[in-house]
Amino acid sequence: MRWVKIAVVALLAAFLLAAPNLLNSFYLRVVAEIMIYGLLAMAVNVMSGYTGLAPIGQAGIFGTAAYMVGYLVVKAGVDQMYVTVPAGIMAATVLAMVFGVIAIRTSGLYFLMITLAEGMIIWGLAYRLDKITGAENGLRGISRPEFLRAFPTYYYVVLVVVALTAAAMYVVIKSPFGLTLQGIREGEGRMRALGYNVPLHKWIAFVLAGFFSGIAGVLYVYYNNFVSPATVEFARSAEELLMVILGGSGTFVGPLVGSIIITSVRHQVSLFTDRWLMILGVIYVFTIMVAPGGIVRGVQQLGDWLRNRGASGSATQPQEATEGAVMEGGE
Repeated sequence: MRWVKIAVVALLAAFLLAAPNLLNSFYLRVVAEIMIYGLLAMAVNVMSGYTGLAPIGQAGIFGTAAYMVGYLVVKAGVDQMYVTVPAGIMAATVLAMVFGVIAIRTSGLYFLMITLAEGMIIWGLAYRLDKITGAENGLRGISRPEFLRAFPTYYYVVLVVVALTAAAMYVVIKSPFGLTLQGIREGEGRMRALGYNVPLHKWIAFVLAGFFSGIAGVLYVYYNNFVSPATVEFARSAEELLMVILGGSGTFVGPLVGSIIITSVRHQVSLFTDRWLMILGVIYVFTIMVAPGGIVRGVQQLGDWLRNRGASGSATQPQEATEGAVMEGGE
């Protein structure tokens, strides 16, 4: 099984590196979009999958980073990436710090409602702050620097940043802090009894998710060259949470798998029918019926079942041979 995982990762890496030479401009943009939304879904997974708190307003934090970059480039005339990129990430992180203080006081359905309200605040401000956000017209003309104007070049930037950020997430998840988050997910009361500062751990997880969402937001605004209230609306947050659930909440690559499926369906199926959302709903329902834990967990369970079946079959053959030999000896 380990060699299968290594082979899959190697093939995926080879494809992503060769994509500009294999795909036309449209599909190359789709692959870049999958990576950006996959990164955002992985940020959501830090909260929903490993901490047990499902945020449904993460698009507000994601969009704040995009709006900060857009404002600096379009309104303030600052197009240096060494200024706009840190500013966008910092804006998202600071917003997560503020929202996290409020949200971590709740759990379950109340956490969902609080994060939804926080996301709707950002959505409302995107319409109200006309001089900053451009209201319903959004901010257009957010151009990349000259050396990144060619999209294949920017694609490789997205690939490198997503890979490094995903690696950082993996380190966090596998660290003692990440294991503590999983302990909080499984039994918050027990972790309190063991002396862990549960609210602080939740808040740090919320801020980390905001930081990673900010990176995704910066990548997105330079990818799209445009930001509008649609970037921070509820549908975006719900879609990201759906990616996590579909791929496998609490698994490292599950959100990326969910991003591949949802983004591909949106771009491909919508070319043939306006009812692509219905088809996506059918895929979601079928996945939940067949693999309630998500696609990645379903594949893992199938692999374990096949391996156990193979092991039991190989163990049965020597036993039958031994019984046959005993019977022959008895005769």
